[in-house]
Amino acid sequence: MNKRTQYEMLYIPSRFGMIKVYIYGFKKNGKTGRVFIVLNGIKVNGKGIHKKQTLISTLSKFNEKIKA
Repeated sequence: MNKRTQYEMLYIPSRFGMIKVYIYGFKKNGKTGRVFIVLNGIKVNGKGIHKKQTLISTLSKFNEKIKA
């Protein structure tokens, strides 16, 4: 059985480089999903049920990490 993984990619330009956001899952109600954010070797990930909330919280974690 061949299982294909589908995901979304977002590219956000910034003055530090291209921020790459990968979104997996969130297909059906109640299914968990994951969000990965990468910029110049800095990686942050998040897991949740609601796509928008998970994306916002992961971006918030990413922002705190690049400030430090």
